[in-house]
Amino acid sequence: MSNPVYGKKAAESRKGEARSALFWVLISGIILFLAWTPFQTALFNGQELQFEKPIFWAAILACLLIFLWIAHSYKSIKLKDQRDWLAVGVLLLPLTYILSLISAASHVLAMNMVIINCIYAIMFIIGLYVLRDKLGNRMIQSTIMAVAYLIVGFGLLHWFGQGKTAGAITKWFSNTVLNGTYTHAVMIDSNGLRLTSVFQYANTYAAFLMAFLFAAVFWVTTSRKWYGQAFHSFMLVPVIVSLLLTLSRGGLVMLPVVFVLLLLFLKPAKQLLWILYCGIAGVVSLIISKPVTELGLSLNEAFSSGGALKGWGILLGASAIVGLLGWVMQSFIAPKLEQALGSWSSKKTSNLWIPLGSVIMGGLLIFLFIGTGLKNILPQSISVRLENINFNQHSVLERFTFYKDAMKVLADYPIIGAGGGAWASLYEQYQNNPYTSRQAHNFFLQYLIEVGIVGFVIFMSFILYTFYKYIRGYIKGSEDERNSHFLYLIIVLSILIHSILDFNMSYVFMGILVFLGLGGMAAVMENKSMEKWSLKDSTARGVYSAIVGLSAIIVLITSIRYVQAAEASIDALRVVQVSTSFEEIKAPLDKDLNIRSSHPDSVLLLASLYQSIYKQNQDEDFYYASVDLLNKALTDEPYNKFMYMRLIESYEMKQEPEQAYEILIQNAYRFKWDISWYEQIINKGYDLGTKALGTGDTEAKDKYFKQATEAFTDVQAGIQHLTTLPEGQLQGNPFENTPDMILHAGKMYFMLNQPEQAAEALKLGIQEDLSQTTQQEIVRWYLAALQKQNLSDDALMGKLTQVDPNAKENVQQLANLQF
Repeated sequence: MSNPVYGKKAAESRKGEARSALFWVLISGIILFLAWTPFQTALFNGQELQFEKPIFWAAILACLLIFLWIAHSYKSIKLKDQRDWLAVGVLLLPLTYILSLISAASHVLAMNMVIINCIYAIMFIIGLYVLRDKLGNRMIQSTIMAVAYLIVGFGLLHWFGQGKTAGAITKWFSNTVLNGTYTHAVMIDSNGLRLTSVFQYANTYAAFLMAFLFAAVFWVTTSRKWYGQAFHSFMLVPVIVSLLLTLSRGGLVMLPVVFVLLLLFLKPAKQLLWILYCGIAGVVSLIISKPVTELGLSLNEAFSSGGALKGWGILLGASAIVGLLGWVMQSFIAPKLEQALGSWSSKKTSNLWIPLGSVIMGGLLIFLFIGTGLKNILPQSISVRLENINFNQHSVLERFTFYKDAMKVLADYPIIGAGGGAWASLYEQYQNNPYTSRQAHNFFLQYLIEVGIVGFVIFMSFILYTFYKYIRGYIKGSEDERNSHFLYLIIVLSILIHSILDFNMSYVFMGILVFLGLGGMAAVMENKSMEKWSLKDSTARGVYSAIVGLSAIIVLITSIRYVQAAEASIDALRVVQVSTSFEEIKAPLDKDLNIRSSHPDSVLLLASLYQSIYKQNQDEDFYYASVDLLNKALTDEPYNKFMYMRLIESYEMKQEPEQAYEILIQNAYRFKWDISWYEQIINKGYDLGTKALGTGDTEAKDKYFKQATEAFTDVQAGIQHLTTLPEGQLQGNPFENTPDMILHAGKMYFMLNQPEQAAEALKLGIQEDLSQTTQQEIVRWYLAALQKQNLSDDALMGKLTQVDPNAKENVQQLANLQF
């Protein structure tokens, strides 16, 4: 039996109902949660210690919210229809991350993602039930919009050089405020200053702004009060200006895509109004973008109150004009437009023609701003970014490389994935060239490699089913019913579409918005009973509440413990700056490692501490403690390069270079684009081989020399591969031969009685300037290798003789050596 939730049935059931105290406590908790989370660097899951504690605190708060929800909604919990069972289905998402722990590349990062997905499941469940309530829905929507506008204002304060003011407002509840200023609210990269607000990353801020640009337009067209229409119109200019100041090409590319998709949900009159509001606000924003940009650039170099006042004056004045126009249009033009297009709106395909026209107009505007002199009205930084939008641009090519490399990871972990944080742990093993990116820049691919095909199918089924059922309900609903929860579609669609190009969902705050939005969409979806799966109300509420409550208790306890671990690790880093006491430093590290035995920061610091004590007093207990600690941690973190480096250092301190070398050889495939790793293999292989040669151990010599020369061959293959990269793609980190590598590789070939390979290797290091000792030695061994083949290079011998009068004798001595 059909049981549509859209509209009156859900709303009227609540009309006039007295809300309990628990309802107000729950709503207040959600509001405070939504207000707190963005100012903790938007809860960025950056796979670093500094980002962990706020995420675990968010998990603690989310668990408290779900306890409140159970207490408030216990009697309304049922498992009778499709919507109810979605509350069960969402529990599969954290379960897939728990399953992926079996093959996790990093246990620490994988556990973090389990907790994060528990937060998402909680927000979905709460949204699914609370957002059915008309008043609760209105309050949460108002909160979301208020928080979004605060974030926009917060960013603009920093743009106009008033970071200290913004810091003073937020320092009492934000851990991102350091020295009175929110860190990197305006970031600097090769493109200049870019606005990031709370996110510290311009592209994700652009995705956020895109979502709330459309949300603001939606509120302009649906607000019944004049001040609502004026205020949301007023905010369009700050949002668009902020979007321009992010210099995000991805945001500008995805904005028209999302805009057209959203237009398809609207009637022709609303479509035209959306285009008009965006067009008017866009033109005004472009007109003021140049002075606002220039003022921001100068104010971030040297602040002046007059300059800031001028910037705010321009921005607020332009916003006031658009606010007034929005009120006038909504009051006088919108009703006439809807009346005039009423008959057209009733036709089935009426909502398709304007979006198609807007695509053509959008293409024309892009051509005008990129291919004509119209771009000169824009600030130079923005026009340059627009000019660079093409498929041969380095950031596009690099993203395609990330995506191809992600598929290589999936090929090795296809079923249940490699656990949370898989990309950050594994990308160096699979990368096509030596880039550095701990994010895959595509949420869906990153999700796929973390939970595998099984987890991804479950996730996409959940998302697509929610969209499908929401759209079915939307089509059947009245105008008021459609508007009641459309904000959630705007937010979810905008963030997820943009996440095809970037790692927006690595910001847990963005994920919270998405899953709360999905809950809001599911709250009013087309809904049918599931008689075959239905349970008695008492059984359903008892079982479901028990499962969710028990799971939340486990997450709560785990999160509290993880907060303690993170605090202990941070304390240790603080203590080591001011104290040399072994006991003082070790105490917080032990506390952390008792909770999270492989927590990388603490493992590395404690291993370093053991090594320092061993160096001072040669007490072998500390050496073994260091080695044991690292080896145990590496069972959970087998791709942590820094732990391997620390372990190598331990072996070398103990004069055990053979064991250090084994670490290098065994893990070379994991760090195949790290030139320093290869350099160590080649140089240490040479040292160990010559040592074996000196003791007459020919077998060991050949083993070390062959391993080292194979590494040298891999380096040459890598250098050759880099020449095949597309012209616009950046190589990334340096990957090239060093003089020591070349010299040692040449010597090893020589001592393996392979003079031809020795000459080829040594020739790579020959330079015009032979004043350096290493350069002279390279040439000397090169000439000896030629002589072994009955060849010579008289010109080069002449150059060497100029800096080394005994060059001929030295070369001859080398040529006479027998191995």
